[in-house]
Amino acid sequence: MVSAYIPNARRYDGMMQYRRCGQSGVMLPKLSLGFWHNFGQNTPDEQSRSIVRAAFDCGITHFDLANNYGPEPGAAEEFMGRVLHDDFLHHRDELFISTKAAYDMWDGPYGSWASRKHLMASLDQSLSRMRLDYVDLFYCHRYDPNTPLQETLQALVDIVRSGKALYVGLSRWPSEAAQVGYDYLRRHDVPCLIYQGRLNLFDQAVKQQMREAAEVGVGFISFSPLAQGLLTDRYLHGIPKDSRMAHDPRFLRPDALTPAVQSRIAALNDIAAQRGEALATMALAWILHHEEVTSVLVGASSPEQLKRNLACLASAPFTAEELQAIDNVIKQQ
Repeated sequence: MVSAYIPNARRYDGMMQYRRCGQSGVMLPKLSLGFWHNFGQNTPDEQSRSIVRAAFDCGITHFDLANNYGPEPGAAEEFMGRVLHDDFLHHRDELFISTKAAYDMWDGPYGSWASRKHLMASLDQSLSRMRLDYVDLFYCHRYDPNTPLQETLQALVDIVRSGKALYVGLSRWPSEAAQVGYDYLRRHDVPCLIYQGRLNLFDQAVKQQMREAAEVGVGFISFSPLAQGLLTDRYLHGIPKDSRMAHDPRFLRPDALTPAVQSRIAALNDIAAQRGEALATMALAWILHHEEVTSVLVGASSPEQLKRNLACLASAPFTAEELQAIDNVIKQQ
């Protein structure tokens, strides 16, 4: 039996900061909670539940999911359905819930990519798993080179018009296709709300797309802000035996920790120490330093880890000298 949960009534009193998403009416918290890890069948429900409760109490109102988050695919959304029903039944209108489709989800020719068939069927399945009538935001999770762009984009338009999603977004689309998407959606009165891309100190390739999105009033949200844990003090001295890299190398392989990368981590850690903060805190603050960024998706394995991430909201502004020093480290060969 789930214990009664009474949210912290003061969660909006200055604990979290919010930014407007592009030119929309939506305000998102600077930190949002991602469900990519730690919300599937490998994690006890009560551990996951404690993270979600802590996030909400801290003013994190945006929960980011996808159809295939798990393990197994769909497990994170099933958990979300349980916690929404048990803990947040009376707080639905305080939450901004997103999900996605286009990566491998079920067998057969319609279980992946971005056809109208897949996107609409997947969203129906997601709504069923989460026990929701609608999501606030539905993404096309990746660009599909084999489906006509108009088919994918019209499906997104029709999804909003059906009432099953309030907004739509694009994730991991190449620049040219994304710009076609922004234009099509705007002309059909369903403007793209946000673009989701990987941005962190080690991976800045998406910066140009971030600026292009801002130019047309589209928000930007960063995933993998800590490079799957590399941008923390976790790997300063090698690979810990209890780390994700040691036990689950699907997303962070041991060969990613080259001597050059480890040297950069140490140098960045020194800069963070001079600022009086942890490397992870500085790495998150560096992303939020970019005015085009609406929010940063953080993961967490415990409420304590989540709350440590909140320290970035109190980070001092970067000086020109600090930004140059960081840039010099990143450019090291």
